[in-house]
Amino acid sequence: MLEESLKSAFGDGLVTTVQAPGRVNLIGEHTDYNEGYVLPMAIDQGVALAGRKRNDHRILLYSVDYRQKVEFTLESLHPDLSASWANYFKGVASLLKKNGLPLGGCEAVIQGDLPQGAGLSSSAALEVASATFLQRLFQFELGDLDLVQLAQRAENEFVGVQCGIMDQFASYMGKRGQALFLDCRSLEHQWAPIPVGLQVVVCDTGVARTLAGSAYNERRAQCEAGVAALSSKLPGIRSLRDVSLCDLEKHQGLLDPVVLKRCRHILTENQRVLDMVEALGAGRLERVKVLMDESHVSLRDDYEVSCRELDLVVDLAKDLPGVLGSRMTGAGFGGCTVHLVRTEAVEGFRAAVALAYEKKAGRKATIHVFNASDGAKFLNGKGS
Repeated sequence: MLEESLKSAFGDGLVTTVQAPGRVNLIGEHTDYNEGYVLPMAIDQGVALAGRKRNDHRILLYSVDYRQKVEFTLESLHPDLSASWANYFKGVASLLKKNGLPLGGCEAVIQGDLPQGAGLSSSAALEVASATFLQRLFQFELGDLDLVQLAQRAENEFVGVQCGIMDQFASYMGKRGQALFLDCRSLEHQWAPIPVGLQVVVCDTGVARTLAGSAYNERRAQCEAGVAALSSKLPGIRSLRDVSLCDLEKHQGLLDPVVLKRCRHILTENQRVLDMVEALGAGRLERVKVLMDESHVSLRDDYEVSCRELDLVVDLAKDLPGVLGSRMTGAGFGGCTVHLVRTEAVEGFRAAVALAYEKKAGRKATIHVFNASDGAKFLNGKGS
């Protein structure tokens, strides 16, 4: 129990415990930083944080997973690469302090059950858990959207990762049995039902995403180059969100062939998200399968962020019984695939994919089964 770890690390006292989930993105890949649409869902694994107030301004954190304790004060909130896991908490605390919200010292234990390095947003879960914990502990007012945006800014400004807002939004706003349809420009959102009898299966290829960071920056720059070139004929556009497929086809001569492909993925992927929301709402599962399969092809061929192992898992999975869509998910160049699978077919899927992947790729895949979960929640406590 997390409370026992807290007692072991810091002694007895009242405890406030919060939990925030990770997320998996069903469709809408690389669209977030183009002010487009995404369809993630919170999953039933995440990060939990248990702690309590202190009578000074010292903050003591202990990570159960890393078996590491750190100590700092509210006056010395600086990133530390020797305990990088603590930077997410520090970043949240730093921004809350800058916003003039009342903070004090505290001690907390952190533990997660998200697979490490699988692209399931453990960082966003820790940021959201930290913000939720501090809000409850020190009893200050912070609106839902303000909390989500602050958690994102902690990663952008303090940790130094230029992520979009999707991960934090899903971790805080998730709803059981639902995917979250998010407009990354307006932040308007609604829920799309995951049909009863379906589960989300994530296959970790075991391939480290060694190129993901540099390739992410390169793809982002290519999208911006597309906007810059198209703006000579489409004045006033600020992102690919403002460009239609008709516009792209009409003015494709302005674009470098590679940039054209990148832009085409973003525009078609945005439409696939809209179509997916409609198909889920109508229970049109064959349409869902087509959209997820098309998304993978676009990521593989137009955005060129897949790899041999991701393609292999998708190919192995797509024709198995009970599979209603397969695609790579995340930044790419390794990492995971995501699949919608009928519940009764999940075990057969796991066995078939694991066996065939190890035989053909020469490495093992780790397969996780998730359900759509509620967002951040309190497990106990009202502050101390």
